[in-house]
Amino acid sequence: MKRNNKLNSMIISALLCAVGIVIPIISPLKITMEPASFTLASHVAIFIAMFISPSTAAFVAVGTAIGFFMSGFPIVVVLRAASHIVFALIGSFYLKKFPDTLNSFKTSQVYSFLIGIVHGLCEVLVVIPFYFGNHMTSGYYAKGFVISVVLLVGVGSVVHSMIDFYLAQVIWKHVAKAVKLPEGISTN
Repeated sequence: MKRNNKLNSMIISALLCAVGIVIPIISPLKITMEPASFTLASHVAIFIAMFISPSTAAFVAVGTAIGFFMSGFPIVVVLRAASHIVFALIGSFYLKKFPDTLNSFKTSQVYSFLIGIVHGLCEVLVVIPFYFGNHMTSGYYAKGFVISVVLLVGVGSVVHSMIDFYLAQVIWKHVAKAVKLPEGISTN
């Protein structure tokens, strides 16, 4: 029985990883605010993985970053995706310790905002060396550091993260009811 649970967990992780790679590649739901762009639902797979377990969250965050690298995305995008492991692990360990967080709209939104801040901060920290190393597109320099990096990457990532978190919660509530999940996986 334990082997089946591990196999089911691996399959769920692999499927979430695939979804996390495919959405940014094929999604028509891109919001462009030059020089940045945001793909709606691109973090949903990572958030759902966070609802499941820290190991699932880590696998999906690492797997999507590898997928972005293999898909030929610019290195700054790949590293921004790789930085997701930080908020994914922090968030999933928190949910493991406090599983009732997702049961209330208020607590889940506070959680979403705080995870969004970690998410945005990590992405800004990835972009800063590229910005000051003159490795970004000219649009970043035309807007300046504060607008392009702090506001668009930082604050934009917080807002984007919160929207994707909400979408993930809605999807998770329906999926968790419809699919037989392995033992030990939370269905908050």
